[in-house]
Amino acid sequence: MTADLTRQATLKDMIRIGPDPFEDLERAGREPTTSADEFHGRSGYEPEFLSGWQILLPQPSDDVRELRRGGPGIELKYQNFSVIMSASRRLPIITAANIDGSQSRRVPRISTWSFDGRLDKEDQWGDALYDGNALDRGHMVRREDPIWGSRAEANTANADTFHFTNSCPQMAGVNQKVWLGLEDYVLQHARVDRMRVSVFTGPFFGKNDLAYRSALVPKAFWKVVAIVTEDGRPSATAYKVDQVKELEELEFVYSAYKTFQISINQVMKATKIDFSGLVPFDGFSQHENATGTDLIERLDSLESVRV
Repeated sequence: MTADLTRQATLKDMIRIGPDPFEDLERAGREPTTSADEFHGRSGYEPEFLSGWQILLPQPSDDVRELRRGGPGIELKYQNFSVIMSASRRLPIITAANIDGSQSRRVPRISTWSFDGRLDKEDQWGDALYDGNALDRGHMVRREDPIWGSRAEANTANADTFHFTNSCPQMAGVNQKVWLGLEDYVLQHARVDRMRVSVFTGPFFGKNDLAYRSALVPKAFWKVVAIVTEDGRPSATAYKVDQVKELEELEFVYSAYKTFQISINQVMKATKIDFSGLVPFDGFSQHENATGTDLIERLDSLESVRV
């Protein structure tokens, strides 16, 4: 194409070469809400999911948010997972997901986060917490984990994970390396071996959490994984990741963060969530019960994980 030098530039004639870079910077106040009726029929987390091993949804001891519409109780049921919310923190206390590796699917990621209409908007943090900073909307139930079943069920699970009730503020570094690798390992192992897994995830709430935009940003997160091994042995393990260093200035500057394998005893002590039914199947907890000494192992690679 030959340049027509008689066509001088005007702002009106200029075109954008991509999406408006400012379009998504400030989204607070524009978030959609999924109505309570749209969740009708969701079964949520299944306690009998692991063959021969019933694991009831652990109940937090206090500060829970009851549903305001769409049914009674404190359990927000989604496709293949459930969430219990903190009343004071406006964030999930615990999430519980079932993974069926034999029915796992891959579906396209979506980008829109929504409020859950079974609660008031004031019960859950939306984009007012995430606009214009380095905080990620960190999935507590990893997006890929509950995506299994029929194509329709998989698509429903995918969309369900993008509700603010399933989100905690996380710095970008927390979603990388060992923590992400651990989640990848759990899902890929389930897919390859066509096995079933139950996963519980949540934040460690503490008195010294970072005060930011009227919220308290948790400094660490926990995960409890339950499986039945190939020889029929029930196995439960717990993990911790902190984001203390990343939160120091609340801006993304990459630095090493720490991921640990810990005992389920330690998760219970810090969160007041009752996982006592899993303690007999957690080697770390059993070691602590026998020795009276806390056991914490830093995970520098997936080869360090013990199940």
